[in-house]
Amino acid sequence: MRPAVEAEKAGIPSVVITTTGFTTIAKAVAKAEGMADLRIGEYPGAVGVHPEEVVVKNVETVLFDRIVDHLTKPRDGGSGTVAKTSRGADEIIYEGTFEDVNEYFRNQGWTDELPIIPPTLERVQEFLKYTDRKPNERIAVLAQANLEATPTNIAANAIMAGCGPESMPLLIALVEAIADNDYNLANIGTTWGVFPYLLVNGPAVKKMGIESGAHLISKGNNPSIGRALGMIVRNIAGYKPGRNYMGTFGYPQCFTLAENDTDNPWQPFHVEHGFTREDSTVTACASVTWGWAPAIYGTPDQTAAQTALDFLSLELTKKPCLARLAERGPRGFRNMVSILIAPPVAKSLADAGYTKQKIREYIYEHARVTFRELEFVLKYGHSEAFTIKDAVDRGIYPPEYLVGPDDFVRILPSPDMIHIMVCGDPHRNRVMVLWGGYVNPVTKKMTFPAKQN
Repeated sequence: MRPAVEAEKAGIPSVVITTTGFTTIAKAVAKAEGMADLRIGEYPGAVGVHPEEVVVKNVETVLFDRIVDHLTKPRDGGSGTVAKTSRGADEIIYEGTFEDVNEYFRNQGWTDELPIIPPTLERVQEFLKYTDRKPNERIAVLAQANLEATPTNIAANAIMAGCGPESMPLLIALVEAIADNDYNLANIGTTWGVFPYLLVNGPAVKKMGIESGAHLISKGNNPSIGRALGMIVRNIAGYKPGRNYMGTFGYPQCFTLAENDTDNPWQPFHVEHGFTREDSTVTACASVTWGWAPAIYGTPDQTAAQTALDFLSLELTKKPCLARLAERGPRGFRNMVSILIAPPVAKSLADAGYTKQKIREYIYEHARVTFRELEFVLKYGHSEAFTIKDAVDRGIYPPEYLVGPDDFVRILPSPDMIHIMVCGDPHRNRVMVLWGGYVNPVTKKMTFPAKQN
């Protein structure tokens, strides 16, 4: 997609080939890249499951004609630029009852299909008291829609989600985090169903009523802040389900976590990444799955710490996009692995002498599958359908992957891609592994208004 846009800008006629279901997202990406009238040729159906004879027929009788038409006939129209529209911060876009507002916003595609709190001017003003940024100041420009995030529209989305005004410093920081190039917001529309979530650290956890203990994604202000993240991704970043947010089976609600500083035997996440304990931070993360949380038990022949390490190593080998998880190097794939560890398990690991880095290194060495299993996933679960040798030749896998069919290979490119967070029920023995393709975690510090300090 993007190479075709650059080719067109250089004066080289191009046609992007899509399959049914991807044409809409192709148009959205092209528009975001400044080429609203990019030529797109659609192959009909899901090519990956079509027999060879059907693929040949569709290419010869449908796709080829569409490519020729695009390259030989005038464009449908459009200058190749994206028109900009804006509203004033104090502009009222709709008036009516609670029910009327909800119906109007839902019909406009501005909600997550659940009832919202109307973002009135008075409510927005309350949020603006919690930041020294000007109401229309640009905080960031969010891909893919390339719309400006300002304190005013950030507040409006947070109000819709049910947040309180005191969350404004966190909301601004989360926008700065997802706007960071390293986070890679521009590519979360994949059919895998990548959904963002947040990790909060520092004094703001208690100050803003964010839960770090049992049932944390469902208690306190965690659900509303997570929902606000989802609203911002929808309405400012412009990701609309079924248009350019293409999760095959949809998305769970975005959520918020807070790390448990009290019961954490190691440095908290934000201190580990260069901030002080007195800093309040928000880390933007993402996950593809929210799965089973295995219980950890010690036995006479194995400690609880060893069980935790073995379970975490095993869990990573069960991730659905195993072939992507293993990619590394300059041509590799963006990946992040987040491990949520309940405080009792964290304590057992620390008591056994394991630091966070030692845990990462253990999992890196022990999360392995056979060459045969990885080859199958790569060959039949990968859109390019290539082999391990092909991946090694491309620099995606290292030469050490060229082993026998039943020999084991590592599935992680580096221990540094593992991020460990201590949270959850302080009386339970559970761990959780989350994997997020396309995204790297980004941490930003919250800034509080002078009058609130």
